[in-house]
Amino acid sequence: MSVYLDHNATTAPAPEAVAAMLHALEVAWANPSSTHEPGQQARRLLAEARSRVATFLGCQPSELVFTSGATEANHTAVHAALAATRGIGRQRLVLSSVEHPGLMALAARLEAEGVPVTRLPVDADGRVDLAAAREAIGADVALVSVMGANNETGVLMPVAELAELAHAAGARMHVDATQLAGKAALDFAALGADLMSVSAHKLHGPKGVGALVVRKGFALAPLLAGRQERHRRGGTENLPGIAGFAAACDRAAATPAADIERIAALRDRLEASCATLPGVQVYGRRVARVANTCCLRFGTLDAELVLGRLERADVVASSGAACAAGGTQPSHVLLAMGEPSAHARAALRFSLGRDSTDAHVQQALAAVHAAVAPLLQDAVAAACP
Repeated sequence: MSVYLDHNATTAPAPEAVAAMLHALEVAWANPSSTHEPGQQARRLLAEARSRVATFLGCQPSELVFTSGATEANHTAVHAALAATRGIGRQRLVLSSVEHPGLMALAARLEAEGVPVTRLPVDADGRVDLAAAREAIGADVALVSVMGANNETGVLMPVAELAELAHAAGARMHVDATQLAGKAALDFAALGADLMSVSAHKLHGPKGVGALVVRKGFALAPLLAGRQERHRRGGTENLPGIAGFAAACDRAAATPAADIERIAALRDRLEASCATLPGVQVYGRRVARVANTCCLRFGTLDAELVLGRLERADVVASSGAACAAGGTQPSHVLLAMGEPSAHARAALRFSLGRDSTDAHVQQALAAVHAAVAPLLQDAVAAACP
């Protein structure tokens, strides 16, 4: 049986989430906007699910806008912040240089359309440079947007400090909390942000559903016009997906501290054993990270080569690099951290989950030492004349 260590990419839907989705499909299939009793039954289930997700995220139900996922939530947040300040001299977008490719692509498109964009540098550990942020965040900024935790390294960003800088300059603050939800304490009310994005499938919920949390008082300009979601996101709500999302939130909230501590211990064991091999470097371990993420490289062995060896040994992980036509591109996150291209191309990620066990880590380590260690030894021998 394969060992799945790619939970930052997606997670298996929890049985509770699947059951909740089936229940919604069977008994609450009507349109929640309809005034007849079947529609009102669906509306009650929607309200109940909204309350449960809001409780998990630390926000008010009225602050929660359901979306198709974090990408839509991120795009909505950026466009809404720019729309809110159009015509008053605030149109600059500030984000980190290690954001998710989806947000980076949006920023590049907006920049081509004339929107000023500032990409904040990060230090060697992958944290946003606060000194650079202080210089960059000024009176022309509409929005500061950063991920709460990086999807490749797991490194936590200084969200509270950036929110303080943004608000002092009169700007809004958005946090992409996709990699935080279910992996670290998350409380929107205490975060200091104005907007926050999450996605259900990262915490054992279904794909195709997520949320944008909008602080009370912020007038959200929707990407999709319509009267649903308090006129903030048009389109009939994905009630089965939302029900599964709520069930996944309930599950994640049940034993958060114990799960996080256990997963962190497994991650540390995995890293410590890998680090005994020559040329292994673990990224982000000197700073605070989410408990489940290990980003490392085995010397300069190409990540795809290593991942192929591991998969043949029934261990599934992922590369920090994006596959593109013509080959594998170096990780933009590692490049932003000052790593050379050969190192950025070698980076890979083990990301554990709530279903990860001691046996899974043992199988992964056996695969590393059996399939990857010989490659490293050959590389060391070749480098020594």
